[in-house]
Amino acid sequence: MGVEGRTIVIAGGTSASGRALAEVLLSFGASVVSVGSDAGRLTALAEELPGIRTELTDLTDEAAVSDLAQRVHSASGPIDGLVNLVGGWRGGGGLAGQSDADYRVLERSFAALRHTSRAFYDDLVASSAGRLVIISSTAVADPKPGGANYAAVKAASETWTKAVAAGFAKGGTAGASIYRVTALAGMERAIAASILNLWDRPAAEINGRDWVFGPS
Repeated sequence: MGVEGRTIVIAGGTSASGRALAEVLLSFGASVVSVGSDAGRLTALAEELPGIRTELTDLTDEAAVSDLAQRVHSASGPIDGLVNLVGGWRGGGGLAGQSDADYRVLERSFAALRHTSRAFYDDLVASSAGRLVIISSTAVADPKPGGANYAAVKAASETWTKAVAAGFAKGGTAGASIYRVTALAGMERAIAASILNLWDRPAAEINGRDWVFGPS
């Protein structure tokens, strides 16, 4: 199947991992829409990667994500892939240091996943090879007190993604996968190459699958 001619949305696409993934997808003929909340970083990304389309959107705002979906549909039609890279780290200080302020920052990634997966769900189901991918953490399987907020949010994101995978299983052509990593730094290209290959594999092989990069 491959990604040539397919439209892939990268949520949180201005990160190093987002840039690496966009570069790989573009090189294989995909149409890439990179979504972020920082106009300057989106402009820089567009200058670095000719052919990419960028969208300035607050992914924690449900109405804004609905508007984003309409713009993408108007420009490119239905999408074939959604990769959620919205993340970040806040933590430390043991369990007592797990503040509500830190949790609210971390929870933005889960909100972004919920909003984007709902907005583009019908597209992915209708595609001949719809793919949803999230980046999670090995901390879900081995949480520590100083990262309890972080691990809890990642666990919620995994649960949501597995629920999406259960919905995809009814149709047979879409797949949702979870990438658990110890750290993204230095792994961007390897993860990008692995995500690219999801469009070359049958949905049944990747739907609901956990992929671990680093110790489990």
